[in-house]
Amino acid sequence: GRREARHANTFQQVSLCRSHLELAAGGENVLSGSCVWSCLSRWQLTGRRWEGGEVSAVSSLLLFIMDAEARFSREEINSTVWEVPEKYTRLKQIGTGAYGSVCSSINEKTKEKVAIKKLHRPFQSEIFAKRAYRELRLLKHMKHENVIGLLDVFTPASSLDQFQDFCLVMPYMYTDLSKVRGPLSDDKVQYLVYQMLCGLRYIHKAGIIHRDLKPGNLAVNPDCQLKILDFGLARSTDAEMTGYVVTRWYRAPEVILNWMHYTQTVDIWSVGCIMGEMINGKTLFKGKDYMDQLTQILKVTGVPGPEFVQKLDSPEAKSYVKNLPRYPRRDFSTLFPKASELAIDLLEKMLVLDGDERPTAEIALEHQYFDSLRDPDDLPEPVPYDDSHDNATLSLDEWKRLCFKEVKSFVPFPRRDSKRKNTLTMSS
Repeated sequence: GRREARHANTFQQVSLCRSHLELAAGGENVLSGSCVWSCLSRWQLTGRRWEGGEVSAVSSLLLFIMDAEARFSREEINSTVWEVPEKYTRLKQIGTGAYGSVCSSINEKTKEKVAIKKLHRPFQSEIFAKRAYRELRLLKHMKHENVIGLLDVFTPASSLDQFQDFCLVMPYMYTDLSKVRGPLSDDKVQYLVYQMLCGLRYIHKAGIIHRDLKPGNLAVNPDCQLKILDFGLARSTDAEMTGYVVTRWYRAPEVILNWMHYTQTVDIWSVGCIMGEMINGKTLFKGKDYMDQLTQILKVTGVPGPEFVQKLDSPEAKSYVKNLPRYPRRDFSTLFPKASELAIDLLEKMLVLDGDERPTAEIALEHQYFDSLRDPDDLPEPVPYDDSHDNATLSLDEWKRLCFKEVKSFVPFPRRDSKRKNTLTMSS
């Protein structure tokens, strides 16, 4: 109360220039310290000169906001200490893994339910620090409604010397496709696959391959809105590829065969596997090990010809494929008896053994299967991802400094609500 009274005069002054700030922020109504800095910078680019009173008012507002945002509360949940800004309340752990824990929370300022991820000891080694930096950079870069992105990122540390960890704030999603029981109706499959491909098109055009698409990495809300999650394995398209990255059941054959220079169409194969699973209600290729996985795939796609074999980098893989039984390609209409003709046609194009012959996400979206859904507003053009540090070899202190810089430079992105007309629900 005293703090607000002390700054009451400041707020009266700020009302004179608030409209300018909101205009510069693209209509954003909630101002944070980083947002004010961004507004000042962008407004300056318009050539408009700030009046002295306006500069003083905004400077005071900035200091006030930064002071308010510096207040953190501390809470221990299941042996993990959470230190979060006071605006985040009602923390409840909803997941934990090798690299971090996730809590649901309510943002008391916006009344929005969010997911907060805390990385486990991100600076215990160069490898962990590099992974944390890459995840932070990728999440900051993603600005598409079908790709998970950042609402906020914070650390209680006010200086680099104090910096030990940070938390990522993302939209709360109610479940993922691994928990959704199939088979699903054709209209649901169509809508969910459309969103997967819209998100993938955005990711791929930014120059990134996801590499770990699976039902557990596809979050869905009750209204069938979908977001692609988990960029822990994502790499830029120019980076060297490794063979053991995608969960086996959704792994493209060229990855299993250790074809080092694979392309973005490894993600298209994964979409085909997930689509088939939603239609049939069971995993399409459920291999016991990586060789059994390949055998199950070949029993559906048929054994490859000599042109495909020549593309393989591994002599062992070439020898193995040449000595396989002569499996014929399965008839997809018998493999997916409940699927529509258009769904089968799309599956036949995505589940092709040779990745060079699969459609890109952009081409797949042009398929007739999506004629009733296609909307140019769903296909924004991304800014190319800067991968200059993806393959860098830096010291732990250097990775830590880069992470601190990324956390402190975060500016919230005004999100566009989906305009898609949808009456589907996951429960119906």
